Amino acid sequence: MSLIKEDGTVPLARKCALAGVSRSSLYYESRPPDPRRLRLRRLVDELYMSFPYYGTRRVSLHLRRQGHDVGRGLARTLMAEVCWRTVYPRPCASRARPGHKIYPYLLNDLERIAPGEVICADITYIPMRGGFSYLVAVMDWASRFVLSWELDNTLEAGFCVSALEEALERYGAPLISNTDQGAQFTCEAYLRPLLDRGVKISMDGKGRWIDNRFIERLWRSLKYESVYLEELTGGRHARRVIASWLDHYNHRRPHLALAGRTPAEAYAAGGKTAGLEAAA
Repeated sequence: MSLIKEDGTVPLARKCALAGVSRSSLYYESRPPDPRRLRLRRLVDELYMSFPYYGTRRVSLHLRRQGHDVGRGLARTLMAEVCWRTVYPRPCASRARPGHKIYPYLLNDLERIAPGEVICADITYIPMRGGFSYLVAVMDWASRFVLSWELDNTLEAGFCVSALEEALERYGAPLISNTDQGAQFTCEAYLRPLLDRGVKISMDGKGRWIDNRFIERLWRSLKYESVYLEELTGGRHARRVIASWLDHYNHRRPHLALAGRTPAEAYAAGGKTAGLEAAA
């Protein structure tokens, strides 16, 4: 391929090769999301909050009973788009993705875990008017205190890494970090900040929603007490609503499992005060 044409200009194909982009992407015109598809995503997300044990057959049946022509194939796609993880052990559960190391689950002895010792992270789907985003949160396991969170419109690992680094910088390194086996949490960019600090890595069994149940309960509370109650109009609105609810959850919402204390009070009671002033 000639680097320069006779008229002195650089061929378009050469420009794309130098920039590392495909030529076809230059002609791509974005289209607004399909309103029907967004509606189905929200319905599937609401189903997940109530029936996390449903599989594709039941999701498809449930939607068809509501008048939506959804087969198992579309149900499977929609479930993946809202980060659905059905509660049951799956075949080949220990098989890792190529290039991604899978670590064992380390949190079977829950009674001895103190605030600051274990963090967990997870991603959930956030429906909005005319679109959607994904929310990641990093939580202290023992106190349920949300250490950090980020919102993004893609499932790339960057926003997960950003949330993790904020939690580590503000509150210090834990002994163990627990996540699911999603690509965002098994990639080198996410694991390296933990491994460099000597943090042990724990991962849920494949499809084992119950292994990370505390943060799954956080998602249920957030959606039923906030997200589903008002129509989020965009990213800024979503950030404002989520920030307000998480502040209420951390500092003013008493938790029955914490003897009536808030997550922030339980975190401080464990001798962990670093970062609390800035978060309050």
